[in-house]
Amino acid sequence: MSVLTTKEIMEIIPHRQPFLLVDTIEELEPGRRAVGKKCVTYNEPYFAGHFPQEPIMPGVLIIEALAQVGAVISLSMPENKGKLAIFGGIDKARFRRKVVPGDVLTLEVELIRQKGPMAIAKAVASVDGKVAASAELTVAIG
Repeated sequence: MSVLTTKEIMEIIPHRQPFLLVDTIEELEPGRRAVGKKCVTYNEPYFAGHFPQEPIMPGVLIIEALAQVGAVISLSMPENKGKLAIFGGIDKARFRRKVVPGDVLTLEVELIRQKGPMAIAKAVASVDGKVAASAELTVAIG
């Protein structure tokens, strides 16, 4: 059972279709960590061009999905309600396997440092327990 539905996620972060890349939040510790899910389907608009004969979810969108889970972590805190979480940087990004239609992407994000409005998070996206992508994300709350 999810902790947050798509509708509840949209009450926290400003992203909307087709750019909302998180379907549910399965675990949430505001200000600390969260686990989200993205069910990847053939209906995703980017598959029309990436690539028609062999659809693969773009790595940058996997990173964006992780960042959206990170935004939920920060913006679910009462003092950050109504604010924006803005990308400040992406470090140590690695892509290890393709993500294709039919996959359920598990998005695990944990804040590892925070100083003022800046936060750094460790983020891992996986499918069936196998890492698809990982990165260290910097986010500014403002």
